[in-house]
Amino acid sequence: MEVSIEPDDIVAVGGDLEPASLLDAYRRGVFPWPVAGLPLLWFSPRERAIIEFERLHLSRRFQRYAQRTELRCTIDADFHAVISACADMPRPGQDGTWITPDMLMAYVRLHRLGHAHSVEVWRDGVLVGGIYGVDVDGTFAAESMFRRESHASRLALIHLIEHLRHRGATWLDVQVLSPHLVQLGARTIPRAEFLRRLRATRRVGLRLFG
Repeated sequence: MEVSIEPDDIVAVGGDLEPASLLDAYRRGVFPWPVAGLPLLWFSPRERAIIEFERLHLSRRFQRYAQRTELRCTIDADFHAVISACADMPRPGQDGTWITPDMLMAYVRLHRLGHAHSVEVWRDGVLVGGIYGVDVDGTFAAESMFRRESHASRLALIHLIEHLRHRGATWLDVQVLSPHLVQLGARTIPRAEFLRRLRATRRVGLRLFG
């Protein structure tokens, strides 16, 4: 997606992508975003994008589509395929991908440890869309999504939201806004407000998966 990141959004430089480092970062509202030619950059946007489930907006057209579609959604059926497809997906305004081979393997390790999860969208056994993200202490940060046919990525996101809602969650971290997310009702909140929300949700200790 096309996003705008400002220098003040960068909160750390360097470090590694070991599971403990990533989990500590997410617990502090920070996520890595590699930039070619620079040490590893860590971001905590001054204006953080979230989707509050009570504000979720779905067009009537999409609701009709979701009721009639033959596409099938699963959770954690093929995490590696989803993150690989996200890395390969061309995106307007971006030259290349921030999901480098090192990033890909780091999140695969998190998945194996039970902290990263995916939603897959299938048509007749073929993967046509998906989304993945990180669950830390009952808070979920959506990282990236892809589609190979119309509406597949949106269907993945809605399936994820319904799953999280069923487990007691009321909101989802989507990090930065895109036009696609705005259409669904996403909004930004100041960094301080996001961190308060993050701490409060972590204290509840929801079990979102497993």
